[in-house]
Amino acid sequence: MARCEVCGNDYGMSFEVHAQGAVHVFDCFSCAIHRMAPICEHCRVQVIGQGVEADGHWYCGAHCARAEGRAGIVDKV
Repeated sequence: MARCEVCGNDYGMSFEVHAQGAVHVFDCFSCAIHRMAPICEHCRVQVIGQGVEADGHWYCGAHCARAEGRAGIVDKV
């Protein structure tokens, strides 16, 4: 068993996420999202889908990126 790094639960079905050279242990997807999902720099929502990255800044979509002055950003549909 491994202990979740967010909630501390010691759970037999925990899982690891390997990202950017680090290993993270979680007991559920909600804890993984809480720790790892970027936060939109305009509306502050956690970006769980694709999101938009511009010059090292994360946004939930093109609308929020444009609201922060990022030009030329469009949502892909």
